[in-house]
Amino acid sequence: MFKFCPLFSSSSGNCVYIGSSSGGVLVDAGVSAKQITLALWDIGVDASNVRAVFATHEHGDHVRGLRVFAKKHQIPVYATAGTVTALEENGVADGSFECRVLPRTGAEAAGFLFEAFPTSHDVRDSCGYRITLPDGRGVAIATDLGTITPEVYTALNGCELVMLESNHDVEMLRSGPYPYWLKQRILSDKGHLSNEVCAQTVVQLVHGGVTQIILAHLSKENNHPELAYEHTNAALKTAGARVGTDCMLSVACAGLHCRGDSYIRA
Repeated sequence: MFKFCPLFSSSSGNCVYIGSSSGGVLVDAGVSAKQITLALWDIGVDASNVRAVFATHEHGDHVRGLRVFAKKHQIPVYATAGTVTALEENGVADGSFECRVLPRTGAEAAGFLFEAFPTSHDVRDSCGYRITLPDGRGVAIATDLGTITPEVYTALNGCELVMLESNHDVEMLRSGPYPYWLKQRILSDKGHLSNEVCAQTVVQLVHGGVTQIILAHLSKENNHPELAYEHTNAALKTAGARVGTDCMLSVACAGLHCRGDSYIRA
């Protein structure tokens, strides 16, 4: 059985474990190495079984624990060229572990093939990942993006499982306490996906064959798990797709680590 487990998913920290009995990988390490280790233990995985970390971009909620975790376990970190440069400049990639630029053809780790696709975010070179399992099935992670570009949609379409950002409710954000500049940043094409845009995208993906959806990177201040779920569930119903029959829909908890309950069975 292959595990796909969102260990942490929020603006406070992000980390996903993907693995099998032969080992696994992390996508992002945005909380402390200790928290990651404990979260892995909770899902029955020893941290020493992690073979690599794939970083999406350099923001702290995605790389906060990266240096300590990678150094302790002496595992490689992969990222796009721009992200590697940013990690070097901000001292995360300090030479204590190997930081590799992800080849255009992707990289293999623990039996999985990771291929990056560009995302629209206010950093140097952010990306999402499409991961091919040993049996050929695909899963994908796309968070921290302000818009769904054709490249993003192509990468997600046809996967079995997609973890997609459903960051904020637009009205909650507009009427909330954030300063104007921050609201505009989040709402921009280089910000974060709203519940509405996420829901519209999920409908298209389910019609394209995606069967498992995980809503992720929810804002604690501008969203609620129930609200994000209902936006997407309602959109699917309107489009004639039924959760539980045509697809599975869940929300990665925002805040402290989630007990990994999202699995792709062999």
